[in-house]
Amino acid sequence: MSGKRQQKKQGSSWGLTFLFIMLFLATAYVLYGRLEQDGPPPEGEGLEVHFIDVGQADAALVICDGHYMLIDGGNAEDSDLVYAYLERHGAKRLDYMVASHAHEDHIGGLSGALNYAAVDVALCPVTEYSSKVFQNMVRYLGEQGKTLTVPEPGDKFTLGSARVEILGPVREYDDTNDTSIVLRIDYGKTSFLFTGDMETGAERDLIESGANLNATVLKAGHHGSDTSSGYQFLREVMPQDVVISVGEGNSYGHPSDEVLSRYRDLGAEVYRTDMQGHVIARSDGNTVTFTTEKEADTATNPTGNPTLQTYIGNSGTKKFHLPDCASAKSIQEGKRVEFYDRLQAVLEGYEPCGRCKP
Repeated sequence: MSGKRQQKKQGSSWGLTFLFIMLFLATAYVLYGRLEQDGPPPEGEGLEVHFIDVGQADAALVICDGHYMLIDGGNAEDSDLVYAYLERHGAKRLDYMVASHAHEDHIGGLSGALNYAAVDVALCPVTEYSSKVFQNMVRYLGEQGKTLTVPEPGDKFTLGSARVEILGPVREYDDTNDTSIVLRIDYGKTSFLFTGDMETGAERDLIESGANLNATVLKAGHHGSDTSSGYQFLREVMPQDVVISVGEGNSYGHPSDEVLSRYRDLGAEVYRTDMQGHVIARSDGNTVTFTTEKEADTATNPTGNPTLQTYIGNSGTKKFHLPDCASAKSIQEGKRVEFYDRLQAVLEGYEPCGRCKP
């Protein structure tokens, strides 16, 4: 009996040791990915990204060294808000205006922007779309003598001392959400990734293209819907912070509890416009700090009390389960993998079981 007790004690001790090792390696992986980003901190005035609270929609104003880029503009009803926000921040000229894709909740309010600011370059994945808000956007651009430009993956430009690269979409799609322009903004050792409403299938195509997706801050795809922010994609991005542009009490159930749990798995800090209003991220080239319009200390993604929990993975299906799940008990010998931490399972490419929801 004493030998069995000793063996059990040693097994428990090894499990805890393995857990700490995996957590250390996961942390090192995240830090290494961030430190690998190119370039010393720029000698500019800093970068600001304003995630504007436009409810169940998207709009972000990027400011660097007196240069401006507007990414989306909310719904048509947000035109006055977008106009006022640009006016408040002196954005009389936009170096770039990005319409991530043709849906109204992303381009509707761009008419307000075009009534206030002159635009140098307007980017959009399409030049034609059968909606009134799209036609209004094109008309107001035309009054400035401008037309829409369709960018290509690999296109690069600067915004002050920040660098911007177009990463996607990498092929044509029938679903308008998947046509979303994906762009990355690099400022010193920090970076921001915008994916519009791109969904998981297009996310996988983006990964396969070899695009550099690792970023300090991720603007959550599709308002935190579970059709975006897949595990495979998030493992590539490994964001430190996530910003969700979403409307309070929206009928879609955004952000999804499943997606919020994915962000918790990565240890990412979550900011939400439905709870915190306008969210402003500021980078000095080394670190990113956040301020919010309201409720700065609100619990945007509570984790509950952590407990030591083991998980059972199936190397054949690449799913992981709670130990008492029927699927875990039926895993064939040789395909059973034990994890001592949820993050360990996620980092090794496993996805949670839809039955037991580990």
